[in-house]
Amino acid sequence: MKKIVAFLIVIISLSNCKEKSAQIKETIQETPFVWEGANVYFLLTDRFNNGNTSNDVNFNRTEETGKLRGFEGGDIKGITQKIEEGYFTNLGISAIWMTPIVEQIHGGTDEGTGFSYGFHGYWTSDWTAIDPNFGTTEDLKELVEVAHRNGIRILLDAVINHTGPVTEKDPVWPDEWVRTEPPCDFKSYKGTTMCTLVENLPDIKTESNDAVELPPQLIEKWKAEGRYNQEVAELDDFFERTGHPRAPRFYIMKWLTDYITEFGIDGYRVDTVKHTEEFVWQEFKKECEYAFTEFKKNNPEKVLDDNPFYLVGEVYNYNISSGKLFDIGDKKVNYFDDAFHSLINFELKWNIKQKSTEDVFKEYSNILSSDLKGHGTLNYLSSHDDGQPFDAAREKPFETATKLLLCPGTSQVYYGDESARSLIIEGTVGDATLRSKMNWDDIQNDSKTKEILAHWQKLGKFRANHPAIGAGIHQMISQNPYVFSRSYTKANFSDLVVVGLDLPKGEKTIDVSKLLKDGDQVHDFYSGYRTEVKNGKATINSDYNIVLLEKA
Repeated sequence: MKKIVAFLIVIISLSNCKEKSAQIKETIQETPFVWEGANVYFLLTDRFNNGNTSNDVNFNRTEETGKLRGFEGGDIKGITQKIEEGYFTNLGISAIWMTPIVEQIHGGTDEGTGFSYGFHGYWTSDWTAIDPNFGTTEDLKELVEVAHRNGIRILLDAVINHTGPVTEKDPVWPDEWVRTEPPCDFKSYKGTTMCTLVENLPDIKTESNDAVELPPQLIEKWKAEGRYNQEVAELDDFFERTGHPRAPRFYIMKWLTDYITEFGIDGYRVDTVKHTEEFVWQEFKKECEYAFTEFKKNNPEKVLDDNPFYLVGEVYNYNISSGKLFDIGDKKVNYFDDAFHSLINFELKWNIKQKSTEDVFKEYSNILSSDLKGHGTLNYLSSHDDGQPFDAAREKPFETATKLLLCPGTSQVYYGDESARSLIIEGTVGDATLRSKMNWDDIQNDSKTKEILAHWQKLGKFRANHPAIGAGIHQMISQNPYVFSRSYTKANFSDLVVVGLDLPKGEKTIDVSKLLKDGDQVHDFYSGYRTEVKNGKATINSDYNIVLLEKA
């Protein structure tokens, strides 16, 4: 992590010495980590990197699947390996969000897109176990520890809304737990929450406060694994401590928060938020915060900082321009207050196509410092289930990086954004085209890919070094050429950067008279060029048309 270093010259008089000496006292202030300005890397656990080939097949999942609809071998160990290699650090990543790693349905299903297994992690069969295709509890423990040693947070993915589909190997959960109809029509609050997202995806009755018994398939499974008594005892303790009814949603909250107290994960990305009542997320936040506090109390040596547990929600089609309210048809819902820190922003890809860069950056900065102050947004330009990404053909990887990583708010890099991994795969159906294996060979061998990656790395590391990029206040300096500043202050820490885009190659001059004083030493992070402010201007000579200016 970059350290901001201030030098204070102190003249000290020594009464018993023959001469006075000037000493330099160095005050080091670490750049604080703030979720509002973080750079999050989102990956499909199964598709990123295969660190252990011995776990590639489990539960006899050997049937032929549709293209890219089966397990490909990626796992938790593969992520850990890339952290240790410095891949994420070099990319300026401050947090990794992984698709769910809980045990998936053992069978597969064909819902019109080709026979599929639960490689993506969203078809849960047992929230209390890690799917062996993804790894083990020891693998997850190692991942979190290695990530934290490298200054990287870990976000798991939480699903409370539904179980996995019903198959010959995976019976439906009891009626007290789930509904199997009607399908959602998305026209009203009830038609969005008390319904099934798609056919054969049983919906958890999250609205219910009725006590339910454990599903018989879990009882049978846990007894066979020799952990039934332990699991029941833990559930008894949870319900006694909280006073919650033994309703379906509270069982799942207990199981999900165990990953906090046991492994020390830093946050959850929460799936299908608008399909569950908003009070559920307020309850979930309370339990997550309790679990995080318990982990910190029991593991003081593992505490990274005083940031709270991070919750970011997927409210499909939420737009930052809506502020805190999401229109669900017959009701406007606030998912922020007493629930989520941030929501995923679905409109950046449209904004940067339809508006000027300045209009987008200014609008986002204004909203984040007013309507969403104290909260945040997670911006993306491609993802695992958005069939209309900003640049599906990967024709604009440089622009994608520049617009995403310099945009106010938290940024989400989808695995392969930085390497132009193809999002158009012949022979796939539906969202499978977005979920190909990470293109490591291109990164190793293709010169164009290396050039693209270098651009993402420079912007990412600059962002990681400067909270002002994502969390600061935006101010345009000049429109042509386009130059802007970002400033951020928290407690006794302050951060200021100046960014120039679409500048001429070679020598260029930037007016910094309102931000810096003559004699200040500045550094262009993109080219490595250093210079001194003269007459209110910084002159940079580089072969690039972008400048990332910071105080040297």
